[in-house]
Formats: sequence, C-alpha cells, structure tokens
Amino acid sequence: MSSSVSPTDAIAIVATMDTKNAEVSFVSDMIAKSGREIVLVDVGTTASAPDRSNDPASLLTAIAQSARVSVRGMYEAGRISAVIGIAGGKGSGVFGEVVADLPYGFPKLLVSSARPALLAELAKTNDILLYPTLVDLFGINGFTSRILTNAAHAIAAMRYSPRQEARRSIVAISAFGVTTPAVDRCVRLLADQNVEAIVFPANGAGGRKLEALIEDGEFDAVLDLTTTELADELLGGKASAGAKRLTAAGLKGIPQLIAPGAVDMVNFGVPSSVPGKYAGRKFYSHTPYTTLMRTTPDETREIGRCTGTKLGEALGPVCVLWPARGVSDYDREGGAFHDPEANKAWLEGLKSTLPDNATLLEVPFHINEPGFADAAVDWLVKNLKSEVVSNENV
Repeated sequence: MSSSVSPTDAIAIVATMDTKNAEVSFVSDMIAKSGREIVLVDVGTTASAPDRSNDPASLLTAIAQSARVSVRGMYEAGRISAVIGIAGGKGSGVFGEVVADLPYGFPKLLVSSARPALLAELAKTNDILLYPTLVDLFGINGFTSRILTNAAHAIAAMRYSPRQEARRSIVAISAFGVTTPAVDRCVRLLADQNVEAIVFPANGAGGRKLEALIEDGEFDAVLDLTTTELADELLGGKASAGAKRLTAAGLKGIPQLIAPGAVDMVNFGVPSSVPGKYAGRKFYSHTPYTTLMRTTPDETREIGRCTGTKLGEALGPVCVLWPARGVSDYDREGGAFHDPEANKAWLEGLKSTLPDNATLLEVPFHINEPGFADAAVDWLVKNLKSEVVSNENV
C-alpha cells in the first residue's frame, strides 16, 4: 500500500493501481478540474513482498489493514474530507475494510463491478455510497467513461462536516413496522422534551449500525424498543445483528431502556427460504418476500434469558419495560401471532438472568398503546436529566 502527500480537503482515491491505473488517472483528472487535490492510496499487490504472494487472502488482509490505518490517520490529521474507491470484487472488499474506521457521514463512494451480493454485504456495516458499474472495469471506454465521470463529479462535490457539539440530547431507537406506533409516539414525546431521536430499523443491518454508533459515542441514551434481532440470531433468521447486539450501550454506561418488541417473530425471505426443520410452525406472510415465523415459549424464554445476560454487563442505568398485552402489531387479541404464554416465557427467562441493578417495569399495555410509550419516555427522560446533572458535577 502506498500513498502520496496532499493538503487538507483532498479526496483519497483507493484502488489497485496495478489493475485500475487507467480508471484512476481518468477520475483524478476529472477531480483536479474541480479544484480538489488528490491522495492516491494504492492497495495493489504487485509490489508486495514475494514471501507473502503465495497466500492471497492473507496478503489482501494485510494490505487492507495497513491502508485502513493510513486513511484513518489522514482523516484525523484533516488531510482528506472524502474518499472514492474504484474496484472489482477483491478491491471492493478491501475498500470496505479501508473505510471502516471513518465516521458516519464521511463521504465514501465506491465505484464497483463486484457482484450485487458483495455490495449488499458492504452496505450492512457502513454508509458507503455504492455505484455499481454493471459492466466490468477494463480501461476507459464509452460505457465506463460515463460512470467514472459521474462518480468523479459526485465525490468532488462532497466534503465531510464534522458533527457539531449537540445542543440537545440524542437518543437512538430501534424500530420495526410492527412496533411503529410505539416508536412514532416516543419520537414525538422526546421532541417535546427537546430530545432528538434517531431511529434504526431492526433488520440486522440497522442493529449492527446502531451498536457501532453507540460505541462511537454518538448517543446519550437508547430506547431499544425492538429487540427482534435477538430472535433471528438465536434461530437463524435473516435479520440477525450478530452476537454484539444489545451490548454497546451497557459498555458505554449510558441510560438504556429495553423492550421485547417483535420478539414474537423470526424473519425469513420467500416461503421457500424457510429451513425445513421449521416445517409445521406458525407462519405469516408479511410481504411476498418476507415470511415471519412465530417464536415458541421455549424460544422466547431463551431470548429473555439472553437479554438479561447481556444487560448484566451494563455500567449505566438499565430498565426493561414489559408490555403485558402484546409485543407487536401481530401479537394482539385476534392477531396472527397472539400467544400470551409465549410472551410470559420471555419474561420468565429475563427474570432468571436480569441483574439486581436493573429496573423491571411491567405495564398493562400493548407495546403500541400510548401508555407504553409514555412510560418508556418518562423513565428515559428522568435518567437523561440525572446523567446531565452527574456530568455537570464531575
């Protein structure tokens, strides 16, 4: 990996110069015409040490890690304010690693001929702007020149604006379509208290980004109303956010309120995508492309146990809010997933592992009834104010 020196406000171009030199030169010229400077970050393998060339995977990993440190250093030094990648399949994977440490909102544009599935994986963990070429990148021609021109103009117009000091508290909220009424009311109630709410879809990618941004210190508190991703993690659904879900807020020590929103369901794709081992279970077609499976009492009990265990690591205020009348839009009397016994099993599992320093509040509401959101926001605002007072006294 190599890079050139460049002044502040430059654009970094990340590419394998041994295979993408023509494309990089074309984009560099276009950017230069806009008045922006260039930093070239070469992640090619041609100049790599011979003793590592027999292990391509290890070599790519080493190159990506080195470039990642270099690009992060240039960002911290204020030398770059945007980055563009020009890549095929391997290069796209390297680009994802290289920009992984750059903050949310930092312009990251990837022009790529990689397969759509790889680009989708990159989108799960980073706010990369993806520009699929649809044709392969083999030099400059009538097709690639159009794409590269657009990409060069786009990145030349982008500059990172660092986050300003927040004038009010910022709270992260997890959401799903079946918990939208609760989330909507919480957002409005928080706004009345001059608290900004940022909502993340609990679809796997959303949960991963939620945890990452909490870890980065972007939020003052968390309303984790929709912990359905834990069900997908346990049962192999398509909306798992990984093993780190429900951990970052505890480690940061910020106030967090947790609810069992949508733990009554596991997400799969089209009906044929459901594993055969689940034949005979209760399913609901949320859309033609989304098949939901109702969780059983044994499964919800384990999800509850897992929730309590994760909260045992929390360093700050913790509250679990239990909605006695249902955990999702489909879990209400007459609904497709209404199963009070399965819900109670979640509560039993939670109680078996919930730490003594955590608060458990049981309210006689469905999760989407106003009383539930009112109770959630009431607890959170009180604890946010306590945190502010504590910080002022430090």
